[in-house]
Amino acid sequence: MTDLYCVRAEGGKFAEHFVRGGYAAIGWKNLDGDLSAIRSREELYPLFKAAYPDQSSPLVIGNHVGQIARFLLDIKAGDYVITPAADTEWLHFGVAEADPSYYFDAGDDGCRYRHRRRVTWDQRRLQRSEISVPFQNSIRSMLSVYKVDHAEEFLQLIGAADAPRRAEYDAYRAVLERLLELDPTEFEVFLTSLLSAIGFEAEHTGKVGDKGVDAQGDLDIAGMARIRLYVQAKRHKLGTRIRASEVRKLRQSIPMGSQGAFITTADYQSDAREVATEAGFPRIGLINGRQLVDLLVQYWDKIPEEYWQRLDLKLGLVRS
Repeated sequence: MTDLYCVRAEGGKFAEHFVRGGYAAIGWKNLDGDLSAIRSREELYPLFKAAYPDQSSPLVIGNHVGQIARFLLDIKAGDYVITPAADTEWLHFGVAEADPSYYFDAGDDGCRYRHRRRVTWDQRRLQRSEISVPFQNSIRSMLSVYKVDHAEEFLQLIGAADAPRRAEYDAYRAVLERLLELDPTEFEVFLTSLLSAIGFEAEHTGKVGDKGVDAQGDLDIAGMARIRLYVQAKRHKLGTRIRASEVRKLRQSIPMGSQGAFITTADYQSDAREVATEAGFPRIGLINGRQLVDLLVQYWDKIPEEYWQRLDLKLGLVRS
């Protein structure tokens, strides 16, 4: 079975080196030398302890050794590798080449990570706004190397030949059809409640002449940061796609220093996604129908009970 791994490039700092050089790489610079003879995780422990004698915590040592072993031993030929770009809106992806793909490179190409595996990088990239909310959450891990449990979704997104077929019953579609039964105002108020459940101090502002802003609010992250968010909600038929002009219209209503969110039951044209993250303008997060259902599942128990009844859905989002 094809697996999916994330190999980080120091916050994207070395992502372009990875892509240009045809490799993915890890650091641990004190492990200075070829590790191609390693055949088991156990062999790494004495090497790591010798290289990092000041590290005594078994938990921390196990964490580091586990990541190194994952890179050396678990990734196999044909597995997919993703790495976040420096512009974190994007993900590079490629395929691990035939074994032995590991090599130690002591040269100087600008990337200080010496332990490398050959990867054939795709010319395309994935935009984070295209992937599901659980998938997005999974790649927030700060580990350098880890397996991503969303290989099926990834394969479907890139149109891989071995991508599994979607099940005939589409639970996402079933929930979205229920949401489309709300009238425009009910839908806007519902999304305001969802924003509140997520953690925003949100208020519904939708009315005639609202310039595309249906809700706005603040997210206070434990006093460390505060984000002002302007939201537009659109009930569109399933299968339709939001145009770039609609995203630009919302952008005109967002003051500098704030951010926007466009939430729809439908999806977005590719140029709309480009507009949403265009440099020099407030960022607009795009939530499509499937991502909206993901959020609904995650925060269902925090949404007012009247919506449980109005939507005729239970916690598992199976129609009652």
